[in-house]
Amino acid sequence: MKLRYMAMAALTSVVWGLAFVATKLALQSFSASQLTALRFLIASLPVLIVPRPPIGWPMLVTVGLTLFTGQFLLLFFAFEQGLSPGLASVTQQMQVFFTVALAAVWLGDLPGVRQCIGMVVAFGGLLLIGLTVGDDLRPVALALALGGAFSWAVGNVLVKRLPGVPVFPLIVWASLVPPLPALALSAVKGEPPLWDAGAGASWIAVCGAVYLGAAATMAYAIWGRLLQRFPAGAVAPFALLSPCVGVLASALAFGEVFAPARLGGMALIVAGVAIVILPIRRMAERPAEAGRDGWQKTP
Repeated sequence: MKLRYMAMAALTSVVWGLAFVATKLALQSFSASQLTALRFLIASLPVLIVPRPPIGWPMLVTVGLTLFTGQFLLLFFAFEQGLSPGLASVTQQMQVFFTVALAAVWLGDLPGVRQCIGMVVAFGGLLLIGLTVGDDLRPVALALALGGAFSWAVGNVLVKRLPGVPVFPLIVWASLVPPLPALALSAVKGEPPLWDAGAGASWIAVCGAVYLGAAATMAYAIWGRLLQRFPAGAVAPFALLSPCVGVLASALAFGEVFAPARLGGMALIVAGVAIVILPIRRMAERPAEAGRDGWQKTP
């Protein structure tokens, strides 16, 4: 991989890491439902010029419901329940292991020894974080975040079954799905209309929403294109930058500090991800396995 492509992969992961901070800022003026709708209304604007990907509407809607709607609604609700950006950026990496497990069940794509070791290490970290549940980490917040990661993993497996489908059109058209259920949920909860929330929002919250809808979505397309061009073993390791950036950015922006046990749990999750996705010679020689852990995305 040439230097410019490595820079693109690194920049993409940095964009995703900062997205967790942007989420917290945007939620200062928008509810979780409103922010989900707004984020994907912005992301779906290119449908005016981008042709629909060559898949049927049922599959497109299913991808939109799992890869986007479920993931982001649950994650944003977790933020509303007090989940911090730094912790969110790490717990969302559990999608890697959920994806491996689901691929084994649905596709018969059984994990190797190294993947199993990585999952054990990561789940050990998750257990350690679970032991720190208290006033600053509500059980419901952690459960919602893990639910979002699981929904993301389901979407990953669905996308794995769509080889050859162009990434950017798929992302753009699937972004049409989340606003409808998100706005319906917002109405059921008695929240004000989205345009009223937008009219009263702070400029920093609006900037956060635009960042999520534009920059983070564009990063998806770049990442997907890199995965199509290069083996997953060459691209996926850059995803490790995302939680690192998320933790650092949250510490700088909000003064987030982690207790030793929680910091150790987060480190174990990142270590587990590293065990699964860091390239070795055998992986590099088998690019066909890219779909197993290739779709590394964040807000």
